[in-house]
Amino acid sequence: MQNRGLIKFIAIIFALVSIYQLSFTFVANKVKSDAKAFAAGKPEKEVKYLDSIGKEKVFNLGFTSFTYDEVKTKQINKGLDLEGGINVILQISVKDVLKQLANNSTNPVFVKALADAKTNQRGNQSYLDAFYEAFDANSNGTTLLSSPDIFGNRNLAEEIKMQMSDSDAKKVINKKVEESIESAFRVLRERIDKFGVTQPNIVKLGTSGRILVELPGAKDVDRAKKLLSSTAQLEFWETLKVEEIGNYLGSVNEALKKTEKSAVAQAAPKATSKIDSLLVDKTAKDSTATKADAGPFFSKIVSGGQQGSPVLAYVKSKDTAVINSYFKRADIKALLSSDLADTKFVWGKPSEKTGDVVELYALKGNRTNTPPMSGGVLVDASNSYDQTGKPSVTMQMNGKGAKIWEELTGRAYTQKSNIAIVLDNVVYSAPGVSSGPIAGGRSEISGSFTIDETKDLANVLRAGKLPAAAEIVQSEVVGPSLGQKAIDSGLNSSIVGLLLVSLWMLIYYGKSGWYANIALGINLLFLFGVMASFGFVLTLPGIAGIVLTMGTAVDANIIIYERAKEELRAGLSLDEAVKKSFSWTGAMRSIIDANVTHILTGSILYIFGTGPIKGFALTLLIGIITSLFTSIFITRIFLERAVSNGTKLEFANSWSKNWFTGFNFDFLKIKRGTYIFSSCVIIISLVSIFFVNGLDQGVDFVGGRTFQVKFEKTVEPTAIAAELSKKDVFESAEAKIFGTDDQLKITTKYKIKEEGVSVDTEVNQKLYNALKSHFSPSMTYDKFINSYDGKELGVLQASKISPAISADIKTNSFWAVLGAMLVVALYLVVSFRKLGYSLGALAAVAHDVIFVLGIYSLCYKFMPFHMEMDQHFIAAILTVIGYSMNDTVIVFDRIREFLAGNRKGNFNQIVNDSINTTLSRTINTSLTMLLVLLIMFIFGGESIRGFIFAMLVGIAVGTYSSLFIATPVLVDTMSAKDKEEIDTRHAKANA
Repeated sequence: MQNRGLIKFIAIIFALVSIYQLSFTFVANKVKSDAKAFAAGKPEKEVKYLDSIGKEKVFNLGFTSFTYDEVKTKQINKGLDLEGGINVILQISVKDVLKQLANNSTNPVFVKALADAKTNQRGNQSYLDAFYEAFDANSNGTTLLSSPDIFGNRNLAEEIKMQMSDSDAKKVINKKVEESIESAFRVLRERIDKFGVTQPNIVKLGTSGRILVELPGAKDVDRAKKLLSSTAQLEFWETLKVEEIGNYLGSVNEALKKTEKSAVAQAAPKATSKIDSLLVDKTAKDSTATKADAGPFFSKIVSGGQQGSPVLAYVKSKDTAVINSYFKRADIKALLSSDLADTKFVWGKPSEKTGDVVELYALKGNRTNTPPMSGGVLVDASNSYDQTGKPSVTMQMNGKGAKIWEELTGRAYTQKSNIAIVLDNVVYSAPGVSSGPIAGGRSEISGSFTIDETKDLANVLRAGKLPAAAEIVQSEVVGPSLGQKAIDSGLNSSIVGLLLVSLWMLIYYGKSGWYANIALGINLLFLFGVMASFGFVLTLPGIAGIVLTMGTAVDANIIIYERAKEELRAGLSLDEAVKKSFSWTGAMRSIIDANVTHILTGSILYIFGTGPIKGFALTLLIGIITSLFTSIFITRIFLERAVSNGTKLEFANSWSKNWFTGFNFDFLKIKRGTYIFSSCVIIISLVSIFFVNGLDQGVDFVGGRTFQVKFEKTVEPTAIAAELSKKDVFESAEAKIFGTDDQLKITTKYKIKEEGVSVDTEVNQKLYNALKSHFSPSMTYDKFINSYDGKELGVLQASKISPAISADIKTNSFWAVLGAMLVVALYLVVSFRKLGYSLGALAAVAHDVIFVLGIYSLCYKFMPFHMEMDQHFIAAILTVIGYSMNDTVIVFDRIREFLAGNRKGNFNQIVNDSINTTLSRTINTSLTMLLVLLIMFIFGGESIRGFIFAMLVGIAVGTYSSLFIATPVLVDTMSAKDKEEIDTRHAKANA
């Protein structure tokens, strides 16, 4: 091999760099281990320990040293499925952005287009594109986007001119929407940087308006979601008192008596005090009727507010939606006097003190619905403590804000009224002013806060408000104990897989097997070194990718060794056989063709995949490249050194020398039988998929919520499903055993189309209330839902996927599978220069995909593990496509070689000889892959068992199809003229 010295130099440098990069991971793990030992099972103590040594030197290399904070940033990052934590995808509401840009236009075409865009938005289509389509359809050329009552308003006067064409206006709107998304991205990045987790990650997902946020180690689910999705619309409003609004509330109650069902009489005794308290000027009224019927409105009030108070009433949280619907009714609004016509009714912030009861406030509104002062005047905010020692938030305003604040507080002092501090339409506090106007612009928000809440509120106010609502459209929560189990199962499967593959190489290839194993070890070093160098995240599917890399790493060596054995049997010397096997006409062409198909399918998986699937694809791609380097260059260095030293190599042990040799099977003779068999399998599969069983589509494809719940003892899935399907819980839910009999995977679509953190919290609360009877009394809501170190019971993992995301995933999956097949087919056309090769490969791959889908359709109802159609399954299908192509390409390369040579026999004989001479390669490569996958299936953990099973079936079927489908199709699609030309040429050459 030329440039052997250069290859050695590159390999040594690469190895040293990999060891250097990986050393940071070892040091970081050592420090974390010390912290755990010091904390003795107390998470808070562990965090404090790590924080305290952040600036201390923990890694000394002699020429330089690193602090723990520096070491942390250079270690291999673990994904949430290994580390535990929270992963969310936020969708910035482009609809809100458009409404802001249009100055809340009421133009009917604009309003209808906004609504239609939401309804008609297709999978993988952005809301903005859907809006443009809907606008064009509704306007039909009669209304322009640049109309003064739409986007041609004073807010965009400089960018959008009168009568500007829609195409030009769209360019401006696109730019403004992108600026809003970028602004949201900056705000969110500022927030999570101060959230307090190590190595948070935030990424914009293309131009979709979606933002991925990962918070490794985060444990308080509700707090994290609230922080991320809060728009931080801080407003200051003047309030109305009970006596100013009491008459109206009484009128509302009387009006509702005529249209709503009467409240039960039993509620009346409690209602008397409410009415007396609310309607302070009507206490003398006869209470007999009141006792008989409190009325629809008053019956929902727990207690009334005091005279002079801004709190009108106290209401249970579950009743707020009904009361809101009352206030929105036109006939109820009409009861407001002219001076109260713009009144806004809002709710207070729930607290531990009031439980599920919230306060009702009335704010002095105005026609434009703009507050006297907004949060835009704030220049700083910090968490602090009020005069009583309770947590609060201190704010500092700019000059303009200070002046408005002084006027507001002066008016409140004079009128003995209150000022409501409203964040995202929720009143956090409504203090009065007892010492005159407040000057200087410095003030304080106090209320029923926890320390974490004041920290988050100050963080949000300081970072700025989001330009539009940020809805959580996909989320995943993984407990740390589940992550540790994933690490253990991944590590076990990796070690066992590595040992078995290494053992097989030694058994089958003897001394040369050692060289392949050394190359495999170097390949793993390079793989982890690359991941550490570029900051890639290691996930559980990523570990599966690493284990698969072991199979691909020896795959190239198997092709090389089998070729060398053939050349030795043909009479070449050892030196000549080694050189021939590493030549383009030897094994290199097959290796390159096979790995290019792998790289193409892996690239498509990376492009269309999200989250852990991207990690799997990336690991697979890196593994393919490092495997090629070590197999082609490192193994060759060892082999050529052995040859130069006079070492005797036969690429086999004495007992394995003749394994898988001497085959002389007529594959083409039985092609009619294999066609019939495969056709039957395909027909049965398609009937099952489309007409009988269908497929078990997971939430990735249909949307929904899933919870992995661990119980204290064995539970019956049907009974749990029945409890959760009650009308007052989820109405509909599924429960399946997940791994062990005391662990269930619960799925529901309850309120999946509704957005907001409050909905997620409601779902969590309903789940806890429905299942808490299956746990001991010590199982609180916090313990059940949130994560903590050592958690073994309750919700170990939870995920949510909105219908919009699931539609995109389904669309992406379709194009990923179809794209992989077409791209690989196109490559084969270019590489082999004959359409028949491409058609044969496509037929084999289509056969394999349908076969795997059929198995899943036929078996998902009774298999003891989950066989859902999700992103992992699509990753498995794409991997199957890659390996099926691999096997097919090895056979096709030999057919091409034999047909181009001077081999004896007619066309069919040459094709059969090609298959028979590659059987040893096919069996060995498939056997090593099946061995590795079987180990992962047994030891890899429940969460990836269905994923691995799909690949197990796919590799086995792919081996069959490369021999019995791809080659016969190639033969049948080759023209009679080409076959005759080949027969004539070979006959002449062997005359």
